[in-house]
Amino acid sequence: MNRRLFLAGIAALTAGKSFAQQGAAAWPARPIRFIVPYAAGGPTDVAARILAETLSQRLPQQVVVENITGAGTVVGTARAAATKDGHTFLIATVAHAVNTVLYANLTFDPVKDFRGVALMGTVPQIVLVRKDFQTNSLTDLLAAARAKAGGLTYGSAGIGSAQHLAAELLAKLAKVNLVHVPYRGSGPAVTDLIGGQLDLVIDSAATALSQVKGGALRALAVTTKERLPALPELPTVAETLQGYEAYTWNTVLAPAGTSPEILAAMDRITNIALADPALTRRFEELGIVVAWNSTPEATDAFVAAEMAKWQPLLRSAGIAPN
Repeated sequence: MNRRLFLAGIAALTAGKSFAQQGAAAWPARPIRFIVPYAAGGPTDVAARILAETLSQRLPQQVVVENITGAGTVVGTARAAATKDGHTFLIATVAHAVNTVLYANLTFDPVKDFRGVALMGTVPQIVLVRKDFQTNSLTDLLAAARAKAGGLTYGSAGIGSAQHLAAELLAKLAKVNLVHVPYRGSGPAVTDLIGGQLDLVIDSAATALSQVKGGALRALAVTTKERLPALPELPTVAETLQGYEAYTWNTVLAPAGTSPEILAAMDRITNIALADPALTRRFEELGIVVAWNSTPEATDAFVAAEMAKWQPLLRSAGIAPN
């Protein structure tokens, strides 16, 4: 099914044919809950609320977002795993792929206790330096890292965050030393980069673009395989380091045991919502590359591939469970 067919589905729904009339009459029987294991106002929370708003326009029940934070994403994820009511879903990010490396004695299994519903999209990241940093390219930055005793410092939103993973992969492939300075969120890291306390940050395009266009920071490369439409002159990291690719992502996951019928229904309406031009436009403003027509099986495979990629990298970097 392509995007044109999704748009046709939206037209059918808008014309008055309810989702219940399309074969899901018994579901949803009450409001649907999205558990977001991050604080309100962050990019994952905003993306979840945009999707919830769009779904609420097309379902006979509202979709509500509940922010459950604590221990990284562990508290909210555990709550979602334990709520097997057919109406509760988890909005997961790359953190879901590495929790077993970061935390000992988890009360849930990220693989066995969840089933994929749909991939919402991926988010490119940008390698950033302060505007007065004496380098004009990623090649220059890596040369500076090799020349500086102890290596360059970089900030992230914390151990296991997308920024941390992207920087560790960069250090590994380039064979340079980068010193990690974790923060409680990417915002403080970017503030310290602007203030000169750090040498670089690899941050989500959702927040980095405004800093670059406003002149506060300089962009050296984008972490995805393709260049950013918003900054077409900006090279990819892979143009310097072959095989490099890093991004964060958002998925809808269901607790294990959710019926195949509910998974299929939620997958179908989520994909229709993701093809809505208004949602697509709002996601693109956040730097999210929208995923269309993902299936539960494809979502499971995507998360498994991310686990296989990032977990060994963290272990090789000496990260041990807390």
